[in-house]
Amino acid sequence: MIIDVNLDPNQGSETGKTRPCIIVTNNTYNERVPVIQIVPITEWNHKKARIKTNVVIDPSESNGLTKLSIADCLQTRPIDRSFRLVRIRGEIEANILDEIDTALRIVFDL
Repeated sequence: MIIDVNLDPNQGSETGKTRPCIIVTNNTYNERVPVIQIVPITEWNHKKARIKTNVVIDPSESNGLTKLSIADCLQTRPIDRSFRLVRIRGEIEANILDEIDTALRIVFDL
């Protein structure tokens, strides 16, 4: 699922402001606790597209994105959805979620 999240306040090089994010914790976990793990989405550019742990996402009606974007898996973080969730944007495509899974395995050395 893609949701808009208020990531402020942030510190240092952390991703900030209100932006779309992908929920990467499973639904069983998400239904039981208020803290979920998210991957922030940022605007696509050539430099970010070359990073191995970034995943390119095309905009679509189903995902609710309006421009070519990048899931920045290195910036994965927990949030309390009861405080930071702004709105539900859409659903992430299965093939993109598979790519994010692969990127997270690299980030966390799993």
